[in-house]
Amino acid sequence: MIDSKEFIVRYYGLVADCPSTVRGLQSIFQEQEMTETVHDTEGHGYLATFVGKKGRFVILRVHSRGLVTIDLQCYEEDNTAQIDNLLDALEKKLENLLQGSITRIKRLPALTRGGQVDRYWPTTDDRLIEYDIDRVVYDEDSAYQNIKILHSQQYGNILVLDGDVNLAESDLAYTHAIMGSGKENYAGKEVLILGGGDGGILAEVVKLKPKMITMTCGNILDNLKGDCYQILIEDCVPVLKKYVQEGRTFDYVINDLTAVPISTAPEEDSTWEFLRLILDLSIKVLHQNGKYFTQGNGVNQTEALSQYEAQLGRLSCPVDFTKEVVCVPSYLELWVFYTVWKK
Repeated sequence: MIDSKEFIVRYYGLVADCPSTVRGLQSIFQEQEMTETVHDTEGHGYLATFVGKKGRFVILRVHSRGLVTIDLQCYEEDNTAQIDNLLDALEKKLENLLQGSITRIKRLPALTRGGQVDRYWPTTDDRLIEYDIDRVVYDEDSAYQNIKILHSQQYGNILVLDGDVNLAESDLAYTHAIMGSGKENYAGKEVLILGGGDGGILAEVVKLKPKMITMTCGNILDNLKGDCYQILIEDCVPVLKKYVQEGRTFDYVINDLTAVPISTAPEEDSTWEFLRLILDLSIKVLHQNGKYFTQGNGVNQTEALSQYEAQLGRLSCPVDFTKEVVCVPSYLELWVFYTVWKK
């Protein structure tokens, strides 16, 4: 793979004289000895590509509605100072050609493409985030999903499952929020953890001296039993159904299986069906005075969160709930957590 960088300059304003604007910008590329190819836009502005030394490639687009975009691509080893000088010259030329009509000129940071390390991951509302990832610690396909562990200089190791950022070493705020944000007394209590395979919740709850923690997850932790915990390498659904039949209850149920689906069509998305099943079974094994904790989703996913809250009103027994918004460092967005209890 070959590292390349992409620089994008966007000009916003009114291009009253497209031909003279184009000629002015062309002169900059000619000075750089770049070869021009003009493309037919069928009357919708101007589009040309320029190829220059060392693999430099520029796309110049003058839109009919006033937007000018300059997309410059080059290899990683290209001279950065020369690239900056070229972009500076283009911006200065635009300012001279379009005096008085410029609304905004914006130069975006360079995007790195084709590298060994993928630094770009989206938030839940599709904003692209560039992480300071410097190496891949682990990258394998399991029987169920792709598993990546990436190292970030700010956030430590980050777990990424099927392209979804799950949790980082920096994210103790997530663990504390899904445990009730320090407001609960776990001493001597029965606790059921659904999922939580990274071990963070278990490690924190053990510190609070519960009577017993039962956790359902994969066989990935070092010890499956301790003085006050046991880990079941089983699917949580049959375990929950068994507990319902036995009449077993817990003071706290912590669901760390999956976030609220972004899809807002519960009747069409099987994840919603799974979520409803887990919710209903969890409430059935919850002690009358117990509490159920779970994550929601990003705070901007208002429709999906509203759908989830609607599901809470359709369980086998009536419940109340509160929600808390917490900043999870590696998510780079605010995240919603729920506390649910029987009425």
